[in-house]
Amino acid sequence: MAITAADVNKLRQQTGAGMMDCKNALVEANGDFETAIDILRKKGQKIAAKRGGNDAKEGLVMAQATADGKAGVILTLNCETDFVAKNDGYVSFVQSLVDLALQNLPATAEELKGLAYDSKLSVEEKITEQVGVIGEKLDLSAYAVVRSENVVAYNHPGNQLATLVGLTIAGEEVAEAGRQVAMQVAAMAPIAVDKNGVDERTIEREIEIGKELAIQEGKPAEMAEKIAMGRLNKFFQENTLLSQAFVRDNKVTVEQFLNSTAKGLTVSEFQRFSLS
Repeated sequence: MAITAADVNKLRQQTGAGMMDCKNALVEANGDFETAIDILRKKGQKIAAKRGGNDAKEGLVMAQATADGKAGVILTLNCETDFVAKNDGYVSFVQSLVDLALQNLPATAEELKGLAYDSKLSVEEKITEQVGVIGEKLDLSAYAVVRSENVVAYNHPGNQLATLVGLTIAGEEVAEAGRQVAMQVAAMAPIAVDKNGVDERTIEREIEIGKELAIQEGKPAEMAEKIAMGRLNKFFQENTLLSQAFVRDNKVTVEQFLNSTAKGLTVSEFQRFSLS
């Protein structure tokens, strides 16, 4: 049957695939749109398999909180080139994944991939379809959800870095403080909320390094442990969020800044995703 330009454009609008890809799919499907969509999906799956070994180190990171501020999501969708990552269509696609995650608040990336993207495809299948449309490997490499009394999102310009911060008290004034702390997390990359969140392996490594440095500096072996513990405390101060100097006023810690905003206010959880 004759395939019209209107048919091709209609399929292109539905799938985002190229004009020639849509025309060829319609010809192969004898004009049946459902079959043509399946053909394009299969093409995407083939491209996904073909490009599976490629590096996908570019992409976008996005974070967003729900309208009521009680939860937020953050995710990274990688692609192969910066050119694709800056494309408006790619940005819109990543935003659509964020919107879907906000509506459903899945706990894991696998749960997000299993959600229905539309009436025909799951999120995972839609990503595979987009591999065919874009022609690059795509990878939903990171995803997290934060729930708290007040969740604040920060997206650094360029969407290469984003953060989510959960706070223990609700309120607009708290939300503004949360935005500043979310920017602190972006700038200073803490490894935990406080020292209680630092894993034992990291602590043991820092103590071992501290001991070795003390010995190399000529300190007596019996003093090495004490010196190492002092260095561990400094490590906590520099690398755990609440103990860090607040970037907008380094005379106070983040913990002190939050407590000055609202008594007892603290951070329940944070997430920081970066492409670099």
